[in-house]
Amino acid sequence: MNTIMGCRAKQVLWMLLVSLCLVHSPVFAAGGGGGASGPYIELKPAFVVNYGGVGKIKYLKADISLRVDDPKAVEAVNHHMPLIRNALVLLFSRQTDEAMASVEGKEAMRQDSLTEINRLLAEETGEQAAINDVLFNNLVMQK
Repeated sequence: MNTIMGCRAKQVLWMLLVSLCLVHSPVFAAGGGGGASGPYIELKPAFVVNYGGVGKIKYLKADISLRVDDPKAVEAVNHHMPLIRNALVLLFSRQTDEAMASVEGKEAMRQDSLTEINRLLAEETGEQAAINDVLFNNLVMQK
């Protein structure tokens, strides 16, 4: 009976050790799946901003992930997250009803987000940033 309890305790300890290693690995800490396309960094919490200028208040909610292949860029994104979030809030709040009504306008906002993040990281780190893509996991507008 004692041997069975010892084996069970070893199994539980081993599973706990493996779980801790996975949670603290850079790929999982960056919020993503790894592989050939690189990790995905989720920008949490979701962005909620008002947009559209004067008149009725309109809201935009966006869940965003960044695709980053370079480990140095992952570190830079995590280090400069407050600056990135600030820049994106300002960018999203400048959007117009016309831009948000079309797929092309939303795509332009996505591209502008990528450009702005890469510009900001290059300015802060002194190196070309390696953010490959900005992805909207969820984009909701209330007019």
